Amino acid sequence: MKKLLFIGVLSLVFSSCLNDDALKVPFQSYAPAQLGDGWEIAEAQEVGVDGEALAEVYRYLHEDDNDWPIRSLLVFRNNKLVAESYMKDPGDITNLHPLWSATKGFIGVLTGIAVDEGLISIEDRISDFFPNAPSDKREITVENLLTMRSGIDYENDGYNGDDGKLFREIPSGSIEFVLGLGMHAPVGTSYRYKNSDPHLLSAIIQKQVGKTTRDWAKDVLLNKIGISNLEWRTYKDGVTFGGFGILSTPREMGKLGQLVANGGMWNGEQIVSEDWIDEMTTGKVPNASPESSDDPAFGYLWWVNSERDVVYTMGHGGQFIMVNREKNLTIVMTSEQHPAYEFGLLPDAATSIYERINNIAN
Repeated sequence: MKKLLFIGVLSLVFSSCLNDDALKVPFQSYAPAQLGDGWEIAEAQEVGVDGEALAEVYRYLHEDDNDWPIRSLLVFRNNKLVAESYMKDPGDITNLHPLWSATKGFIGVLTGIAVDEGLISIEDRISDFFPNAPSDKREITVENLLTMRSGIDYENDGYNGDDGKLFREIPSGSIEFVLGLGMHAPVGTSYRYKNSDPHLLSAIIQKQVGKTTRDWAKDVLLNKIGISNLEWRTYKDGVTFGGFGILSTPREMGKLGQLVANGGMWNGEQIVSEDWIDEMTTGKVPNASPESSDDPAFGYLWWVNSERDVVYTMGHGGQFIMVNREKNLTIVMTSEQHPAYEFGLLPDAATSIYERINNIAN
């Protein structure tokens, strides 16, 4: 957690020091580097992407005046890395950065694996795992947690909200803290986007598998799809953070996106069932993001924008894994770690970038 807080403070210092210096490095090429990290490299035209038009997208994003928070843009198609470029720091290719709420995308997939293995069911209740849960929370189901409809009165609100207490590890137990909060609505009746619900999912997974969610994820997901450049924070009570907590790189983020694009398949192995990917990426809560002009739906911890044919997981500041399953197209964007939401790469801006690339992918 100290590292996460340090990064937040660092971003404040960085943003306050910006003056007339260039905000981005000049565009040179979007040709991916050969890192030996499991990615097969392909040229744009080999996978049906207009290379010249793609270059124009990158040139645009390397200009200081255009979407200034963006740090990276990567394009993957048909299990191949097609394009990458880093607008601020070429070191971002391997440097770890917080994914913030894009962590939820991993929890969504891991919950599916747990369901596939019969470890949990979406109908299971909190009381099945935490017998001493307060009476007003005993009927919360796994599905309620996946769709942010637990009713728990948890406020994200950064440092000043309940997140701030967990960031600073003030409560002795994170689960007792969350379950001890009040209710803003009866169970299952009201959607509120919050980090408490996926954190409870992480705790449930741990109870069922007998190890931390982080360690289990290595066994059933991360190692299988070749994600190694990743750190995942754990609360002092031993529960792996579920609503945030992962630090990784854009190339590793792309592997999760490609898994979703493949319907849960990786190199011929079904990592998570296609049925789960279908359910996870189907809107359960309509009009879940009014700050976005498209007002996408919310599935099982993934956003669903049917109008644009894209599903995505996103984190604070503008960390996006965007997937068009029909086209087997994954687009990853990372952005400045600015503490103020409005200074990040907002969903509308990210969707616009996605649209430009999606439109040139045949």
